[in-house]
Amino acid sequence: MAECDVCGKQVNMPYNCGSCGGTYCSDHRLPESHSCPGLERWNDPEPVFDSGFDDSVTDAGGSTGGLGDRLDVGGPGGLLGYVRGNVAYLFLAVSVVFFGLQFIVVPALGFGIESRAWRSLFTLSTANPQYVWTWITSIFAHGGPSHLLFNAIALYFFGPIVERQVGSRKFAALFLVSGIAAGLGQVGLALATGETANVLGASGAIMAIMGVLSMTAPDLKVLLFFVIPTSVRTLTIIVAGGSLLLVAANTTGSSILGGVAHFAHLIGLFVGLWYGNRIKGRVGRGPQQLNLGPGRGGGGPGGPGRFP
Repeated sequence: MAECDVCGKQVNMPYNCGSCGGTYCSDHRLPESHSCPGLERWNDPEPVFDSGFDDSVTDAGGSTGGLGDRLDVGGPGGLLGYVRGNVAYLFLAVSVVFFGLQFIVVPALGFGIESRAWRSLFTLSTANPQYVWTWITSIFAHGGPSHLLFNAIALYFFGPIVERQVGSRKFAALFLVSGIAAGLGQVGLALATGETANVLGASGAIMAIMGVLSMTAPDLKVLLFFVIPTSVRTLTIIVAGGSLLLVAANTTGSSILGGVAHFAHLIGLFVGLWYGNRIKGRVGRGPQQLNLGPGRGGGGPGGPGRFP
């Protein structure tokens, strides 16, 4: 039995919306019956990402459009057509590529790990906060295999749910804006306290995703390793509580920051909670259960996946 996200009716054969991921009865299975956010994107003449390179160019038929539009890179069979609905997986792939650049390619070129050049490429730091490119590169760079692994797991399972709720363009904006805000916040705190900081990793953006889900799908059941049942809201509280305690503990020592960017985690969470509160009445609640492990659950690139 499953519960309809609109009326609460218990149904034996529920309908799962491929756009918002919600669960509905026969009366509310149609997108217009459950106010699916996907309705705002259907029949939109513009792709998820603006692919026009020069809007001043007019084609032979008299219509205006960029080179990207004439090449149809944003259409269903175009390059950006593969990005639509898969931005979470795209960002995951970018993180893996950056990991290779950090620890294989750049060191092979003679710039050692943690060298000045290496830090200037991959870390947002108190030494050079004006290096604007690091505001972005630091989000996709990671400090080691375990750092990348934990963020990748969270992004792989939770990212697509939020992306289906808000759309690919808004998901990309959420991820990048929260990641930048988290990094700048950590560096700003370090500058204010007279300390040094080198920030890298997608943890702030991941916490923003968790914050959104805590508002839009707080009762989403997460089975950690198929054994430990908890809700996404409880999981977020545990992680946020740990960061708060560690920040508080560090204030009693010689360093307010410690070795991990816990303040960045809290900033990312705040951004996610704020945004999730704004949209919670306009999006579906998504799947009711998610397994964090191999097998059923997170789905994969190219579609919404299968959720029990």
